[in-house]
Amino acid sequence: MDGIIVIDKPQGVTSRDVVNLVAKKFHTSKVGHTGTLDPLATGCLVIAIGQATKIIELLVDHDKTYVAEVKMGYRTDTLDISGQILEKTEVPPLDAKELTRHLEHFVGTYEQEVPLFSAARVNGKKLYQYARAGQEVTLPKRPVTIEEIKLLNLSPDSFTFSCHVSKGTYIRSLIRDIGNELKIPCVMQNLRRTNLGIFSLEDACTIDDLEQDHWKLFSIPEVLKDPVITLNEEEARQVMNGMKLPKRFSGPRGVLLDPKGTLLAIYQEDAKDPTKMRPWKVFQVQQKKLAKSEKI
Repeated sequence: MDGIIVIDKPQGVTSRDVVNLVAKKFHTSKVGHTGTLDPLATGCLVIAIGQATKIIELLVDHDKTYVAEVKMGYRTDTLDISGQILEKTEVPPLDAKELTRHLEHFVGTYEQEVPLFSAARVNGKKLYQYARAGQEVTLPKRPVTIEEIKLLNLSPDSFTFSCHVSKGTYIRSLIRDIGNELKIPCVMQNLRRTNLGIFSLEDACTIDDLEQDHWKLFSIPEVLKDPVITLNEEEARQVMNGMKLPKRFSGPRGVLLDPKGTLLAIYQEDAKDPTKMRPWKVFQVQQKKLAKSEKI
């Protein structure tokens, strides 16, 4: 089976746990996801199965939307409520207008420091490995963009907001930075991813749905925005042999189907000759002729 399934990840399990469950369900090792969710977080986890694992890199480069619940008055080593408490303070009175004004300061692009407890790498080593070993490390900073942020709820010691952010944004870090802006330590208490690119919770199934075979499979051409081109039999044979063809799309890439509608490949513009297109991802290849000893 080849395609994309969206899982509404429950709290308390890792993204890897979900990948392993899907792999077991469909009896394949070719399973991957397009963006990790912390165990504390829930929501859209986009899972690629079979040949669709070849297009994961095209699906990770998308904006995401979240609903985040913040606990004020706490600072932890993991930047969320599950971590070791490093500081606990009283929360001063805060009104919605003042909080909204501070949140709006984050709309735009800024340099965000990556959390220590994350899978980001420094010198080939994951940051959480430094943390667990008690080793000091300089945390990298990366440019992230907050497209929109909106206050949803405010109570004396917590608040909830929604946000639309660029890829690579850590919501735990955003919450830490909001706390710094407020001069109140803040940690993530709950997080729900509601959208990842074209996928939303409306497309998602739960773990129980998956086990009961109530799920939706998105095809590879369906999730890509590239032009779809149906080839004739001779062109299809050439594609299955990895040959270049005259370019037949206006953008950088095109999805190629055989006359029966079977996905063959994704082709891209040839760098040396823009009138040609060449293979980028190939899903069907020409079978080798049987050796004499294998013939019946």
